[in-house]
Amino acid sequence: MTRAPTGAAATQLGAARLAAEAGAPAVSPRPPAAPLRKFGGSVWRFVTRHPATAAGLLLCALVVAAALFAPWLAPFDPNDQNIVDRLSPPGGDYLLGTDSYGRDVLSRILYGARISLLVAVTSIAAAIAVGGTIGMVSAYVGGRFDLFVMQCMDVLLSFPSLILGLIVVALLGPELVNLVFAIALTAVAPFARIARAPVLTLKERAFIEAGRALGFSHLRILFVHVLPNILSEVLVMGSLWMATAVRTEASLSFIGLGVKPPTATWGGMMREGFENILDAPWLSVWPGLAILVLVLGLNMVGDGLRDATDPRMRGES
Repeated sequence: MTRAPTGAAATQLGAARLAAEAGAPAVSPRPPAAPLRKFGGSVWRFVTRHPATAAGLLLCALVVAAALFAPWLAPFDPNDQNIVDRLSPPGGDYLLGTDSYGRDVLSRILYGARISLLVAVTSIAAAIAVGGTIGMVSAYVGGRFDLFVMQCMDVLLSFPSLILGLIVVALLGPELVNLVFAIALTAVAPFARIARAPVLTLKERAFIEAGRALGFSHLRILFVHVLPNILSEVLVMGSLWMATAVRTEASLSFIGLGVKPPTATWGGMMREGFENILDAPWLSVWPGLAILVLVLGLNMVGDGLRDATDPRMRGES
């Protein structure tokens, strides 16, 4: 027993029958567009409408790909030393030259991207989780508790991010975990402020009052009903703060408070190259350009996400 066609198939079959009864040739239904062509068209429309954001995504994708495929892209081990070829200029077997220990600069830049991305992603993710939770709870409870918490956040905000990170790393020691903790601590207060502002308005909305009337717990109201409404703002700011995290990590590594040698980091490479800046300027130029590309890409993506989520900016575009 066969099933009767339904939906679009039934409509097309009915049209074919009517055409046959009227004596007109039946028109075959148009085949659906190829998925690849539709995807390509969507990508092209996005690039033409948001060229800066697309360029930022491309730059970030290149850095992420370089970090992920560093073991296959790097021509040498980043820690292999060859004193015979020390301070070799770019060219030949060493596309970007070698440092004072004869290590390949290109290989160290590729592996250094892993440290920068790891520190930036983990520190900002931790700051979003901790700072966002503090801001939501503070705004939801309100009263003196909200006042006390925000005053504590103001104390953190009074310290410049680099100075606060420097103090924490100097006290705890130059380890990767301490570096992530220091950068996350500098970003907790801004994310608490960002999460708090919309919650002050949302907690008075009708759907929140309905949840309270239905007996929902405060945790359910916060993390099921409030969090989805503020998540876009927090994530947009997270993309912008990732660029700050990359700069802070490079700065701390430059002054000797980053990941310990011989692990390759962009800031550490710039510090080592600064000692030979006149004889071998490429030692500082190449890692500096790598930092520039990643920070520029993250800022461009963050600006694009901010414009996409801001109703006023959407109206202007």
